[in-house]
Amino acid sequence: MPVSLIKSKDIGHQSCQFALVFAAHVLGVNKLSEIFENMEVNKSNARKRADEIKSYRCKNLIAVLEYPMDMKNIGAVIRNVNALGVEKTYIVDPRNSLPDDWQEMRERKSLSKLSVSAIKWSFVKRFNSTEKCLAHLEMNRFVSIVTSPHVKGKDNFILHEADYTQPKLAVWFGNESRGISDLAVESSTFCVSIPMFGMIESLNLGTTSGIVLYEVTKQRREYQKKYKRANRGT
Repeated sequence: MPVSLIKSKDIGHQSCQFALVFAAHVLGVNKLSEIFENMEVNKSNARKRADEIKSYRCKNLIAVLEYPMDMKNIGAVIRNVNALGVEKTYIVDPRNSLPDDWQEMRERKSLSKLSVSAIKWSFVKRFNSTEKCLAHLEMNRFVSIVTSPHVKGKDNFILHEADYTQPKLAVWFGNESRGISDLAVESSTFCVSIPMFGMIESLNLGTTSGIVLYEVTKQRREYQKKYKRANRGT
């Protein structure tokens, strides 16, 4: 058969076969078999862990980062998001520091390292502007709240005093130096702040997101648990 008529999938299949034969020749059949067995065990463990944590995930909860400047902070927030069971992360990134496609983000080694591989397990979506992110959230009926000190004219709550059990909730975190934008504040339902008692009343983005999302996910998990129990009783 002429090379021009060979389908690309056939080429891919042949390449895969050649790679396996070559690996078996170099490593030995027993060693290659051991590698495959370990891969299957790892996949099985991952599936088992995914099943174990499924009921603890907080559905319809999104963490939104607005104009983050430091890639280390982005990695830290994604790690917090995954560890605390937040469903998704949205990032307003007008500098195009991240790719649009989540699969590309997952394959970026620097981001995987900074998030301790959490990027591989947590969905991340990028937006060019605050306006586009807000429009997307509003279209999908999400309520937005922002982390910010007291803002005149808005409802303001200390972190543990607010209610976070809305059906669909987006929690916004502002830029490391400028904080949250006026547009995000204006579009929010209320503002929350972390009580601080030191001479320095500020925390970095990774720490702030961890504290806030811990409280938010704790409330939502308790609510989800009560809701499921109530449904079983009817």
